[in-house]
Amino acid sequence: MTAMNVRLAAVAALAVALISSTADPTAFPKAAAVATPRAALTAALPLKLPGNVDSNSPLLWDLDEGQRRLFVMTSHSGQPNVSSGPSIDRFGATTEVTLLPHPGYGVWMEAVVSDDVDTWYGYYHNEWPASACGREDRFVPRIGAARSTDHGKSWQDLGIVLQAEQSTTACDSNNRYVIGGVGDLSVMLDADKKDLYIFYSQYQRQREAQGVAVARLRWADRDRPAGRVAIWRSGIWEPNAGRRELSTALPGSMRRRLEWTYPAATPLVATSLAWHDGDDKVDAYWGPAVHWNTALEQYVMLLNRAKDENYVQEGIYVSFAPTLDDPSQWSAPQKLLNGGKWYPQVVGSTPGTGTDKIAGASARFYMSGRSDWMINFFK
Repeated sequence: MTAMNVRLAAVAALAVALISSTADPTAFPKAAAVATPRAALTAALPLKLPGNVDSNSPLLWDLDEGQRRLFVMTSHSGQPNVSSGPSIDRFGATTEVTLLPHPGYGVWMEAVVSDDVDTWYGYYHNEWPASACGREDRFVPRIGAARSTDHGKSWQDLGIVLQAEQSTTACDSNNRYVIGGVGDLSVMLDADKKDLYIFYSQYQRQREAQGVAVARLRWADRDRPAGRVAIWRSGIWEPNAGRRELSTALPGSMRRRLEWTYPAATPLVATSLAWHDGDDKVDAYWGPAVHWNTALEQYVMLLNRAKDENYVQEGIYVSFAPTLDDPSQWSAPQKLLNGGKWYPQVVGSTPGTGTDKIAGASARFYMSGRSDWMINFFK
């Protein structure tokens, strides 16, 4: 057996040992009526997305000078980049993208959807320092939208889509990174192209507000999204939950404007040990990544589970749902991997169709932009 085969066999054995079929009993309140699928990891030769990665990385196929190519947006330290290639293992160099007018501070482009004509719609995580708390070293994220007509090289900002109320920032939090706000997202457009679903992380001060939440935007409103999202709260979609709130001004500017803010949606999983409560222990899900699985004919969500205020990973989890319009149908998360790294996502391996939004029975499993595993799904 070669050294490479020995390594693959050892990693595969480790993967099997780490897989847990036990669902989290504290999680989603209502499971789907059909049998819950399973997922397992097997070792694979490594692949890496181009550039550095510290967020979800959207991929999509599009025509470029008559050739169908795979594009990927990778972001690091608040700067998005774009790259393309003929396949997932043959990307070219990255190019920094522009976003104008810039919303200020760091931007991570975490989700992209094409209108199937010539326009991409991107959804980004935007971090502002917690200046209102006098804590420039901590951040309050929000979620914005943009569009591009040149394969992601330049973007026109469409404004903020989701933003937490300023009063929910936890100014005295011990969290290493964020002390309020919403972000760390992915999106899915439904099969009828009627609604765009936004899966995101809530970091507000109150424990009951913390966790992974869902909002939706009518696809017809994608060019004017501000104030038009509905949030999933207490078992119903609330289309008019937002209100106008005076924004924080950019440094060096006296300009402030009215922006839409939203109350907390109901988290899909209750947070049992809260962020921001004065101790280091945390038990919270965050950072969802969602795709449609053609083999299961279900939606699949990967989740991080944090165990302390430094975002140290307890594990990576997977959940399933037959539909997007009823978030209560998401199954209780199953552990996929102990520990792990941030930003797990599935990328379909079928040439011409596989992306972070569509995959089959066997696909690539990435964490922080690197894949050492295949993820296999079973009914």
